Amino acid sequence: MIGKNMFINFSEIPGNNNLFLDFMYEFEKVEHFYKLNFRDEESYANVFKSISEKEISNNKKIVDIIDSQYKSHSPSEKTIENITLLKQKKTIAILTGQQLGLVGGPLYTVYKIFTAIKLCEYLKTKFTDFNFVPIFWLAGDDHDIEEISELKFVSKNNILNTIKYSDSEKETKHSVGNLQIDSSIENFYAEIKQSVRETEFSKELYNILDGVLTKDKTIVQSFHSLIFRIFDETGLIIFNPQDKEVKKLLKPIFTKELKDYHQHSASVLSVSANLDENYHTQVKVKPINLFMSDKTGRHLIEPTDNGFRLKGRRTKFSKEEMLKFVDEQPENFSANVLLRPICQDYLFPTGFYIAGPGEISYFAQAITLYKHFNVQQPFIYPRSSATIVEGNISKVLVKNNLSIKEMFLGTDELNSKVIHNILEENVETIFGKFTKSIDKNLSSLSNQLSIIDRSLEDVSNNSKSKIIHQIEILKSKAKKIEENKYEVALRQLDKARNNLYPNGNLQERELSIINFINKYGMDFFDWLYNELEIGEFEHQILEL
Repeated sequence: MIGKNMFINFSEIPGNNNLFLDFMYEFEKVEHFYKLNFRDEESYANVFKSISEKEISNNKKIVDIIDSQYKSHSPSEKTIENITLLKQKKTIAILTGQQLGLVGGPLYTVYKIFTAIKLCEYLKTKFTDFNFVPIFWLAGDDHDIEEISELKFVSKNNILNTIKYSDSEKETKHSVGNLQIDSSIENFYAEIKQSVRETEFSKELYNILDGVLTKDKTIVQSFHSLIFRIFDETGLIIFNPQDKEVKKLLKPIFTKELKDYHQHSASVLSVSANLDENYHTQVKVKPINLFMSDKTGRHLIEPTDNGFRLKGRRTKFSKEEMLKFVDEQPENFSANVLLRPICQDYLFPTGFYIAGPGEISYFAQAITLYKHFNVQQPFIYPRSSATIVEGNISKVLVKNNLSIKEMFLGTDELNSKVIHNILEENVETIFGKFTKSIDKNLSSLSNQLSIIDRSLEDVSNNSKSKIIHQIEILKSKAKKIEENKYEVALRQLDKARNNLYPNGNLQERELSIINFINKYGMDFFDWLYNELEIGEFEHQILEL
């Protein structure tokens, strides 16, 4: 069954690829891709020392930019202190980030942030010569509006509900972070209210959503508001890399990528070919890891014989023209998934990047770029992973003699198991055996009675037919009761599956925070902070 602080090895959960599993449990197999072993605490100090000794000229500029980004907020004293600490040479950033999503996206966004915060606190006790600050990178440069616009939660009818922001249907090639939320957000919000059960904490939920699902806010402002509301007291620094001043600081990275893309892509291709021999490549390698935005959208930069062009556009640029654009309009450039880590760790003294399974996979390809840009590589640290089991769901599992691991079974297999658990023998089997037995006994009785008098045989057979008929009536009633019992059990199972393994996927990858705020209020995050463990490197089962 389930129990407090239960952990499940990731190899027992469907869908985890071999590269991720070897990274987690047999690091020696993949060490040549990642270089730094997140489990090797004895090597931490050397990396921190290397970071602190490196001359970083951007420290004060970064702090000024962050201060500017916080002008419209009132950060906590702890956040202000952490921002100030970034000016000091012995400050190490524990960084994580996530693609923007309405109402925070899936639960794992929260787990990422808590991992960064708790890792900072742990490192402070172990490496007292250094400061550690958590930073959240708002990944708003992507242009897949459809991917970030779905919100999934369990409705008041225990059905997995997917609500879609209708503006996402408008195809866009622009970065989503700066897109303004339009009036269709009102229908999106109204559908949430119609779907959730009214509780003592619903007003608290709506108070939060009032500040997040607001017309004319940009997607990045909406996401920032939510993360700030939940995490500011912890000292989390929220950073928006789309800021024009940030892009100015990144000009050396953009310029080098354009000048030396041949060497960069050759390194990534070599690593990717090596990966493909035993694993898989998470990211399709492009010649240039850089996008440029214009009035038509955000376009991948591609090389030509004499310069560059934008993918999907006929316009071509000479090398000199493109480099001039970088110098004069850096805000129009953004990194792809492989170059983004370089940008992060060029700007910040990053000791650790908190990553999910997909990110861990693509870092195997990205690590090789660090030497080209002379940037200190951080440790890649797995985010905490969890499934939250509420009391009512736990009762369903106990009643049906199911374990959490069995929730990962296919629907048909799990349904069959539950039905089998209800009765060791079903009605059909029970009555089949009984009818066979009664038929045999009545036939024997009829034979014995016929010896006494032949007329008794007909009476006996007539009685036998009546008895069998009554048994069939009883069987029919029993089958209906059995079917109802199965129906209730399978309905409860659907409820459990929608909560624990929705859409055949881990809860953390599908469900949002909506249900939990609505049921438990903001205290949910205090509970989660206390319960979620780091350093176990397995999937955690949390009983709520």
